[in-house]
Amino acid sequence: MHSYSSEDAVSTTSLFQQPSVNDYAALKQRIKGQGLLEKQPAYYTYKILLTLMMFIAGLAFLFLIHNFWFQLLNAVYLAVVFAQIGFLGHDIGHRQVFSTLWKSNLVGLLCGDLIIGMSMDWWIEKHNSHHSHPNQTDLDPDLNLPGISFSKEEAQNRRKLERFIMQHQAMLFFPLLLLVALDMQRASISFLVKERGKHRLIEAGLMLIHFILPVGILLTQLGIWQTVVFVAIHQGVLGLILGSAFAPNHKGMPVLEKASSMDFLRRQVLTARNIKAGRLTDFWYGGLNYQIEHHLFPSMPRNKLGAAQCLVKNFCRERGISYEETSVAGSYVAILRNLHEVSTLVRQEEGHTGAS
Repeated sequence: MHSYSSEDAVSTTSLFQQPSVNDYAALKQRIKGQGLLEKQPAYYTYKILLTLMMFIAGLAFLFLIHNFWFQLLNAVYLAVVFAQIGFLGHDIGHRQVFSTLWKSNLVGLLCGDLIIGMSMDWWIEKHNSHHSHPNQTDLDPDLNLPGISFSKEEAQNRRKLERFIMQHQAMLFFPLLLLVALDMQRASISFLVKERGKHRLIEAGLMLIHFILPVGILLTQLGIWQTVVFVAIHQGVLGLILGSAFAPNHKGMPVLEKASSMDFLRRQVLTARNIKAGRLTDFWYGGLNYQIEHHLFPSMPRNKLGAAQCLVKNFCRERGISYEETSVAGSYVAILRNLHEVSTLVRQEEGHTGAS
């Protein structure tokens, strides 16, 4: 395992061997030769049906069981299910699932806007920018987290509440993840209000249904205060799951300057971190634990990422490219260490400035 601190942020390939312009093409040829980019209709049919059955089971439990404490467990269960639906929406957005655009758009809108309450057009635009410029200053929207800073330069620009968060970000990181789902919904609404996406009216209508219908059902089944508690737990756990799945992928890895000229292959590999595979991690992370392979080949079906990992690892070893893979615990230790280092550096500089 190779790890980086916040001071290892780089802007060029100067620390690595000079890349060959044909490196990515050579790797892709190996991947295509193994048929790893081909659509997997049987796998995704199974995955969609299984997730749908899990969703129906949660709804049935809501109507059939009239015990509030059991319903709080159901709120947690449905958060897990919603996260799985979100991961399916992610795959659909990358065209991993369907060959035709209209099918991707239809199922994506149902998964994202109707069920999760997240604009698919907003997410695709944001996520494509992230894939094009991972961990690249001013270009990767995933670096713009409220109050959280992964570089000293970013931390120094924080003011007021965001500055307080930055100063205590290692301690506040996991509590802030509870707000991830709500923030995605906030950003989606803002996008639909300010922008003119190609599905703007459809998305607005589906999101309106998303907010009205579930609350109506919960009110009839639970009452007002129980509904408030149910929604708070559901949204908090959903945010924690999504945030904990997103964060290990790039946080604490090298942050590139905006003008970086690093080639595509190295930019995708060196800024990403994999989580060691296993049945539980593959399920919990929705395949995003194979972050390096996913970034190199975004349209690769989820069930082929494990096979691709062997090829990518060997290729990186041949080219002398660092390949980061760690455990779940190891990834969070690296993230928290990076956050602590950044806030400590800023506090020390402020202390020296004040003393002088």
